[in-house]
Amino acid sequence: MHSPPLSKAGNSAYHDATSVYTHIADPNERRRMALAEVDKAPFGWYHVRLAVVTGIGFFTDAYSLFAINLAVIMLGIVYWQDDVNKGVMPHNADTAIKVATSAGAIFGQVIFGYLADVLGRKKMYGVELMIIISTTLAQSLCGESTAVSVVGVLIFYRVVMGIGVGGDYPLSAVITAEFASTRNRGGIIAAVFAMQGLGQLAAALMALVVVAAYKKDLMAVPDVASCSGDCVAAVDKMWRIIIAFGGIPGWFALYYRLTIPETPRYTFDVLYDVEKASMDTRRYRYGKAGNTVNPVEQAQVRRDMAKYKTPRPTVGEIFRYYSKKRNFIRLFGTSFSWFFLDLAFYGLSFSSASLLSTMGFDKRGSLYENLRNTATGQVVLICAGAIPGYWMTVFTVDRLGRRPIQIGGFAILTIIFCVLGFAWKGLTKIHLLALYVLAQFFFNFGPNATTFITPAEIFPTRVRSTGHGISAGFGKLGAVIAQIFFAPMIKRGATHDNPTPWIHGVM
Repeated sequence: MHSPPLSKAGNSAYHDATSVYTHIADPNERRRMALAEVDKAPFGWYHVRLAVVTGIGFFTDAYSLFAINLAVIMLGIVYWQDDVNKGVMPHNADTAIKVATSAGAIFGQVIFGYLADVLGRKKMYGVELMIIISTTLAQSLCGESTAVSVVGVLIFYRVVMGIGVGGDYPLSAVITAEFASTRNRGGIIAAVFAMQGLGQLAAALMALVVVAAYKKDLMAVPDVASCSGDCVAAVDKMWRIIIAFGGIPGWFALYYRLTIPETPRYTFDVLYDVEKASMDTRRYRYGKAGNTVNPVEQAQVRRDMAKYKTPRPTVGEIFRYYSKKRNFIRLFGTSFSWFFLDLAFYGLSFSSASLLSTMGFDKRGSLYENLRNTATGQVVLICAGAIPGYWMTVFTVDRLGRRPIQIGGFAILTIIFCVLGFAWKGLTKIHLLALYVLAQFFFNFGPNATTFITPAEIFPTRVRSTGHGISAGFGKLGAVIAQIFFAPMIKRGATHDNPTPWIHGVM
């Protein structure tokens, strides 16, 4: 007897299926056996493709956030060449541009998280990446006009980009969790998140390449205030190239995201389409193509499942679920651990300028040396602490567990921040550098990774994406607060000799 023809869907990164468990009468037993296909899958290249394609959004996110720190220096040179600012962007404009993405991300995380539960992962995935790609290109084309300032246009596009970036958090985490096997799920989700480190590194390296390419126009200029003529034209091109490059990787992942099959767990637990979900899991496991679904078989299975079926999640259902004490405590824990993490994470970033000076990468010499040293110093800091921390989590999270890494990371970071805060003035430059690198390592081999992993695993399928989106939204709220309130606090009472008198208090 010939097997029924099957559906053809999916791609090389997200697999569909080749057959269904038509010999099993109980639909719930079919569900259990089909999900076992995912859970028993050994680690393979399809897991690597899954992590890379899903992680592209985080690569672009980190690239953009990091690149803007370098771009605002160049924007100041181009648009603020006057006797007052002397080639330096005003603090309020600088802060507004940097905060815009985090502010937009809050809305994107909550909205896309909810829509992914209601409409499905497949329908929403790719939309957020198209937003990121288009707004990244738009930023690189911004300019000053009599009607709108370049700052206003950049803020607008970065808020919209933030919505796309925010949407990528719950979607990428949940989709990875629902395709991955349980035994290496944490590591695969962590690998998706680790793409942030590569994005930061790519931004710094791209800045180095662009600065080197325009060395001739920058070398003779002594400082930012002296840039004019060909120098301004060169710097104007430089920041646009750096920003625009961040959108390129997204094009390579867009096809895979738009052709993704629905995750098997969503198809089972929300759509209640057992036959389709069975095929999705089989193709995910084996990667073979089929033809079309047998309509007789599918109709029979759907009749069997009719008694189990419930409507798609609604706002009321999600609210009722998270209103229950146990569920609320879990959401509270994932949300506020992320909130306090980002407060500290963005607070630490304010000390990077001091560390660059410590390592000899401070702003001295020509304009070329200034920009080159800034980018080179960032490469060193990223490679020394952040990237090793990300990948330590990838290789150990499924062995050590999420809680030990998160609790241990918070504990070590508390000690480091206390030392930085209480002993800042007595620390040597080498001690300061060592503590910064350790903090970066234990952020990423610690709560920065686990706060991303945990919400994708502890909530049920019907409300999982919303829970992750809310948790991530609280994290970005912490980032916004840190950027808006901590930066002015650090510079209160600043002098030429001591530009950050309150940095120890913030630490």
